[in-house]
Amino acid sequence: MKTETYMSLFVGMMINAMLFGVGAVAVLSIPALEPYWKFLIPLVVVLAYLLTHPIASRIAPHLRLRNRPDGRTADIPGTYDARHR
Repeated sequence: MKTETYMSLFVGMMINAMLFGVGAVAVLSIPALEPYWKFLIPLVVVLAYLLTHPIASRIAPHLRLRNRPDGRTADIPGTYDARHR
């Protein structure tokens, strides 16, 4: 598999956990949603699953040094441009 695919998978797991956690906390902490939690929690699971791939596929390419939008390439000798300081 491509490196970007692996990165998307690992980033996707974290994004899925965050989306589910935020959704579950929102549903369980709002008293007005208490009667509907049996339907909303599965909805949160499905929405977190569906939103994970698009978000992860947008984030993963930017984690590679060569694809950084600001042109920085960390501490690789001869690649850092002093203009970005």
